[in-house]
Amino acid sequence: MDKNSKQKFFKRNGAIFHRDIKSSNILLDENYRAVISDFVLSRSVPIDKTHLTTLVGGTFGDLDPEYFRSRQLNDKSDVYAFGVVLAELLTGQQAVSSKTDVGLVLRFRSAIKENSLFGILEKRIATEGPEEEILAVAKLAKRCLKLSARKRPCMKEVEAELDGLTRIKEHKICQQTSRDTSCSISDRSFSWTNETLGR
Repeated sequence: MDKNSKQKFFKRNGAIFHRDIKSSNILLDENYRAVISDFVLSRSVPIDKTHLTTLVGGTFGDLDPEYFRSRQLNDKSDVYAFGVVLAELLTGQQAVSSKTDVGLVLRFRSAIKENSLFGILEKRIATEGPEEEILAVAKLAKRCLKLSARKRPCMKEVEAELDGLTRIKEHKICQQTSRDTSCSISDRSFSWTNETLGR
């Protein structure tokens, strides 16, 4: 669904609160774009409502603690769960594990607070990932994981920040590619420009 279609849909129908955002419910299509699945627990919310009172539903470890306590489901409940997904991606660990008594969210928050984030990151991310991007995603995850829903960003802000990081990365790749188009053949250096190609 393109952006215009989404806007028209939500203006007519309100929002949808998924209630079970987690890694196993995010699939990749043939172009490696993320697609959310499993809408069994989702709730449609009228345009004039900001929250719903419901029986608590979702997956332990990914569940918004404020929603768990109050049974008040709102748009920031899914943001919390998405923050858990970001923490899982960064660390390569599951939200809840039988190997430890402390959940990932608490360990992730502690690592950021104690400036030891790189100690819990997944090894390839810690050694190969650009530090600036890792820190930006970690800070975004931390904001999504705020205990108070009011202090969390909305999903549009999360999307905008991730899009911004993607654009920066694409720009860097383009710069690297343009530098890599120079090569040396038999001691003569060529740069792939229009002049070299006779255009």
